[in-house]
Amino acid sequence: MSANIDYSKYEVVIGLEVHAQLLTASKLFCGDSAAFGGAPNTHISPITLGHPGTLPKLNRKAVEYAIKLGLACHCEIEKENYFARKNYFYPDLPKGYQVSQHTAPICKGGYVPIQTENGSRNIQLNRIHLEEDAGKLLHDQDSADSLVDYNRAGVPLVEIVSEPDMHTSEEAYVYLTELRRLVRYLEVCDGNMEEGSMRCDANISIRLMGEKTLGTKVEVKNMNSIRNVKRAIDNEVKRQIELVEAGGTLLQETRSFDASNGSSFSMRSKEEANDYRYFPEPDLAPFKLSDAFIDDIRATLPALPEELIRKYTQQHGLSEYDARVLCDDKATSDYFENLTGFTSQYKAAANWMLGPVKSYLNEQAISMAQFPLPPQQLTRLLQIVEAGNVSFSIASSRILPEMILAPEKDPLEIATALNLLQETNTDSLVPIIDEVLAKYAGKVAEFRAGKKGLMGLFVGEVMKLSKGKADPKLTNQLLEQKLKG
Repeated sequence: MSANIDYSKYEVVIGLEVHAQLLTASKLFCGDSAAFGGAPNTHISPITLGHPGTLPKLNRKAVEYAIKLGLACHCEIEKENYFARKNYFYPDLPKGYQVSQHTAPICKGGYVPIQTENGSRNIQLNRIHLEEDAGKLLHDQDSADSLVDYNRAGVPLVEIVSEPDMHTSEEAYVYLTELRRLVRYLEVCDGNMEEGSMRCDANISIRLMGEKTLGTKVEVKNMNSIRNVKRAIDNEVKRQIELVEAGGTLLQETRSFDASNGSSFSMRSKEEANDYRYFPEPDLAPFKLSDAFIDDIRATLPALPEELIRKYTQQHGLSEYDARVLCDDKATSDYFENLTGFTSQYKAAANWMLGPVKSYLNEQAISMAQFPLPPQQLTRLLQIVEAGNVSFSIASSRILPEMILAPEKDPLEIATALNLLQETNTDSLVPIIDEVLAKYAGKVAEFRAGKKGLMGLFVGEVMKLSKGKADPKLTNQLLEQKLKG
């Protein structure tokens, strides 16, 4: 940053446009496959290619998914809907226009709650609307020509348009993270930015602090990760402030972000809505949504992260941090929900999920959805620890791996077979404790002189000599009795 510029005198204003591909089996207006991948130009038909005389037919499931997302984002659902033609020519848009929604988006208003270091607030939405995707240009497959793959053309999208309601790249980062988590919870989109199933354009402007009028807006495109959205915003804010401070004039334009060097370059001047010559799509009839149809979709909504976090903190007594980590993805929260259906030891269940289970997933580089041990079996392991049959350390390091290899095995039987049951017999523990105290006679004197922190040393040595089988609670009691003498 330039040393003489006071960047803090400017306020940053950010609005995000997020395209999310809906997880339908077929495209928005025909039966062609909407699956990712496949050889180029294999998921196509005369309708996808816009041949004369072909007629589109609306995908009901895509409408349901859009409403589902709108309800989760606290939107008003528009009951009277129609599609419009958005006219512009791109080589990867075979009809020469895109079918979208213009004046009547299916979802209006709404918000997405976020939590940053500055606290909680709601990011306001302008709209969520349905539209079809374009194809994909391939510039690196041929030395002389660009190639076109139409597999993606016609895949159903929702575009989630925020208000210009974010003021830092950190807020944009958290908002996008929450939005991706939300579409995954709802199972309407896989949220994979690297594959292009979730894409984000950032509209960025600056103004002096205290100003109410929005500054000149610049749109930044082509960001393939949430981290790169944050980088692109930081880069663009710096560019705009330095340009204004140098006496330059900001142009309303579209820029492309280059992730390799963290900079952007101009693509074209920014179009206005009237440049697209919107008009109602004549080949698709308007469609109306009934209250009953919307209510049926509302009834399918799963428990969402904000609701689960309240439940885990207020009813289960977990910390805000633990609750948020458990709600990072739906597979984890689903597993925890099932786990707590078998036990009321909520904190212990959370500790297992966030400790040994998470460590195993990280080591194996797998997701929670791939964890082989059913929740009921993990509950049995948790219960024998709570009952004092085995220590947490032994359960997590010795028994859990055995159960993962054979999920049908009972953990108590494994502990018995491996001679891992905790020693709760006083007569068996006393000789071990005597041996430890004799070995550390000097430390015993220090303890009796007031150095109470040495208790951990004695307990650890007893655990070591007993090969982890000593009951920690009983060990502490017996040590306290011995050390009083």
